[in-house]
Amino acid sequence: MSFLIVLAALCFLMFVAYRGYSVILFAPIAALGAVLLTDPSLVAPMFTGLFMDKMVGFLKLYFPVFLLGAVFGKLIEISGFSKAIVAATIKVVGAQRAMLSIVLVCALLTYGGVSLFVVVFAVYPFAAELFRQSDIPKRLVPGTIALGAFTFTMDALPGTPQIQNIIPTSFFGTTGWAAPVLGTIGGVFILIVGMSYLEWRRRVAARNGESYAGSEELRNEPEPFKGDRLAHPLIAILPLLLVGVANFLFTRWIPGFYGESQSFVPAVIGNPAPVVQEVSKVAAIWAVQGALLVGIVSVIAFAWKPVFASFAEGTKSAIGGALLASMNTASEYGFGAVIAALPGFLVVANALQAIPNPLVNEAISVTALAGITGSASGGMSIALAAMADSFIANANAAGIPMEVLHRVASMASGGMDTLPHNGAVITLLAVTGLSHRQSYKDIFAITLIKTTAVFVVIGVFYATGLV
Repeated sequence: MSFLIVLAALCFLMFVAYRGYSVILFAPIAALGAVLLTDPSLVAPMFTGLFMDKMVGFLKLYFPVFLLGAVFGKLIEISGFSKAIVAATIKVVGAQRAMLSIVLVCALLTYGGVSLFVVVFAVYPFAAELFRQSDIPKRLVPGTIALGAFTFTMDALPGTPQIQNIIPTSFFGTTGWAAPVLGTIGGVFILIVGMSYLEWRRRVAARNGESYAGSEELRNEPEPFKGDRLAHPLIAILPLLLVGVANFLFTRWIPGFYGESQSFVPAVIGNPAPVVQEVSKVAAIWAVQGALLVGIVSVIAFAWKPVFASFAEGTKSAIGGALLASMNTASEYGFGAVIAALPGFLVVANALQAIPNPLVNEAISVTALAGITGSASGGMSIALAAMADSFIANANAAGIPMEVLHRVASMASGGMDTLPHNGAVITLLAVTGLSHRQSYKDIFAITLIKTTAVFVVIGVFYATGLV
């Protein structure tokens, strides 16, 4: 019964998300409904002590990233840089390769360390413009961005700085470059199969005579460029490159400058306790924030005239989008925390341990828990915290290197995590102005491809012994 309660809460939240209802409202309803059916006396404590605590904690850490990412994306749009990049891209690769262009730009940014959420805000303006000029249905934009940002550069390619590739290092004693051959094979598989699927969808739409707008009303469309002439493409793409480079440099510079922790005494009346900040926990977030500020300043410097002409209204809409996206994701984070604290979740975790093959056991456990919590990093953290010792013992008994365990766990976390209630999915759809009904089927197809890649990698390892 406890398992059925968890499953019902998950299905309910996926259903309302797919139907277009706000998860800010329904995530706590789904979570607390499950608590009510499990132990009614815990509803209030769970809401305040766990759901709200995790929700506010997420906002405390990540709202500045959402805000700066949204402002950066809006400035890329109103400066005309997105239009300049699109015009140059069409000349170089052709309108028929618009999807590949977007996937590669997303991949470059995420592999450079830019947050997935920031990539959504930054890439959408010129993805929409490129799709419009190529007359590809807008409903395919989310699936295209998802392939570029949420898949092979997030956790498959060796060395990616995304958190999904970093978490396993503390459990298996590995590095972010673990299993480079297997990771590369998995990444290439995802890119080839994912692009084949997206191109097939584009051709079907073209045969049916579907235009960019289709039969739907367009929402959140990029504003038309109001300047006299477009910037040079190299100038236009420079802010995007600066964000990636600055993020790389800040990630290395910040820990050395601040040390392990930083403390200060607030200048207030009385004898306040010192405020201590553990730098290791926020260094990556500070690096992203600093990099986005560099990107924002560079856009203003290179295109101050069109930016200032629309800055007031443009940033208002960007801030509204950032608030909605961050609250959606924070609500999902709170939901996942509550569900993970229920007995039914423990039933699932224990049942998954019965799978005999070590790598298949790990892959299914991680991707299942990521799907239930709606979070790749959250699901993987829960799975490894509870099962890493058994994974390691079984792998040692079977002669499986720790690097393979790392790569399988990392890739599996980015599999079924993108169910309809996933915060990144909801953010992506909100930013693009599309609904689950319009675009989720393509995101889910990419999810299936990504999940399949994990088992392809496992098969390659058993067949060849490559690491």
